[in-house]
Amino acid sequence: MTDISGNGRRADWGWFLAWLLVGACAGVGLAAILTVGVALLVLAAVAAVLLLRKGPRRAAVGVVAGLALPAFYLAYLNRGGPGEVCRTVTGGQTCTDEYSPVPFLVVGALLLVAGLVMQAVNGRRGRL
Repeated sequence: MTDISGNGRRADWGWFLAWLLVGACAGVGLAAILTVGVALLVLAAVAAVLLLRKGPRRAAVGVVAGLALPAFYLAYLNRGGPGEVCRTVTGGQTCTDEYSPVPFLVVGALLLVAGLVMQAVNGRRGRL
């Protein structure tokens, strides 16, 4: 018998959030593969193995939503772009080339919405 109380739903979303963190860790690991990325990918893999053993597998769709977080961060880092962006610092100014933040924002929004929709659909299927 499936628990249809609020506690069961909160637990499902708790597992989803755990998987979201795994996805965020893996996404940052991929983005930073040349520096600390390998360590983050290993951490994400270990966490995924633990979650697969302990929690419901259907909550693993949280990884999709988790991949949105690094995309949002990249959009934030490029918020002044596209083009050369100069900022005043002590003793002068510094200039960097930035990308347009829009593609990162769109990809992040699509990943987040897709993950949330898949979790909601899984939650409904689990309750029927």
